[in-house]
Amino acid sequence: MPTPPPEQERPSTLQGDYNPAEYSAEYKLLYLQGLVADRAFEDITTFLDKQSEYEIASLLESFPTQNRLLIWEQVPDNIKGEVLAELEVDTRQPLMENISSKEISLFTQDLDAQDISEILDTVTDSVRTSVMATLDEDIRVQVNKLDTYADWEVGSYMDPDLIQVRDDITLAEVQEWLRDNDDLLDDESQELLVVDQSQQLLGLLSLVDLIKHDQTTLVSVLIDPAVTINDRFDITDAAAIFRSEDIRFAPVINSHGELVGQLNGEDIMEIIQDDVDSTMKNLAGVSQDEELFAPILTSAKSRSIWLGINLCTALLAAAVIGQFEAVLAKVVALAILMPVVASMGGIAGSQTLTVVIRGMAMGQIGGSNRLWLLNKELWVGAINGMIWAIIMAFIAQLWFHDIKISAVIGLAIAINMTAANVSGISIPLLLKRMNIDPALSASVILTTVTDIVGFMSFLGLASVLIL
Repeated sequence: MPTPPPEQERPSTLQGDYNPAEYSAEYKLLYLQGLVADRAFEDITTFLDKQSEYEIASLLESFPTQNRLLIWEQVPDNIKGEVLAELEVDTRQPLMENISSKEISLFTQDLDAQDISEILDTVTDSVRTSVMATLDEDIRVQVNKLDTYADWEVGSYMDPDLIQVRDDITLAEVQEWLRDNDDLLDDESQELLVVDQSQQLLGLLSLVDLIKHDQTTLVSVLIDPAVTINDRFDITDAAAIFRSEDIRFAPVINSHGELVGQLNGEDIMEIIQDDVDSTMKNLAGVSQDEELFAPILTSAKSRSIWLGINLCTALLAAAVIGQFEAVLAKVVALAILMPVVASMGGIAGSQTLTVVIRGMAMGQIGGSNRLWLLNKELWVGAINGMIWAIIMAFIAQLWFHDIKISAVIGLAIAINMTAANVSGISIPLLLKRMNIDPALSASVILTTVTDIVGFMSFLGLASVLIL
């Protein structure tokens, strides 16, 4: 196995008989950066020809826009469709601006309905119409079906291409049908979907049962129950079902109980990843649409909104401090120690907030356990608050040799850390009840609460005990 290059060293070649699995993503990125810098177009084409569509998509998203266009031109035509389907919308759109409808039709020839629908979401209506006219009738129907769903609905993520059998045929007939259509099953298939004459889903037929039972047995005798998901269900709720039921796929039915598609594990993994990315960006006050290599002005604009909101909350905290100008003027030590109180509260609250928002995303918080968690965080905050209050009071005593200052900083930290933990769980719960995404605004509100409570308790206690 080749030795990875040092962190700042750009690999000049991929040694020996190239095996993509032997090289890390960072190694490949550094190597491709070298080829792009040298404008080695033939080498870029050769390199990309040995990568999967997932790897190429990841590499494209790791370059600024101008370099993406250069790399895209070297992507082999036979895989361009798969790569486009794997790209994020903001990355895909600029690449498709100069692609004709004829080229898109060629790229999508061998793609499934899900991938085609994904690609056509980023083209004009006229291009879409032209491409749709070139599709097979079955694929065109499936794409149109997917497009009837909202982005957040299960139906927009399901695979409409189904392998289904009727309940009134024998196992022998099923096997004969599968042998005549040997491309239907892949290596991961374990069950077949069973429907009746009116396309009502009845359940699943295990491939093990298909083989081991008498071949004259009717399918209806061996039907296993299936965990189903409604096509209008929220996709994040569907992901929670996959986790709780530990299933690999789920049949998708409409409101009439008719089978319309299936939701696969890989689709759910994509949803979970997108949800994680969205939560991380929201917690940091970054737009969900901002990508790593977005243009400078785009990133600046998306972040400025939350920076403005944060400035307003900071001014509110400053106004609270201004009410205690007299005590700060007389005791300089308070100005030195004041940031410690806000910082300890902020960290304690953020720890609780992160755990709570993750629990919400996993569907673990609801009903009576909310009160239990609130009580738990109250005690966690109180215990940690007391521990660090004593430690900080001891440090302040060694520093300033003033028992009153030590008492003020200790009590303020205990109060603020307790309040921070309680706020860390109560704020997201309240926002969820108001139908506001907790990940989007909870951190800003929490910062405001911990700053105000911290400054009020610290300076208020100083006014009482010192002045």
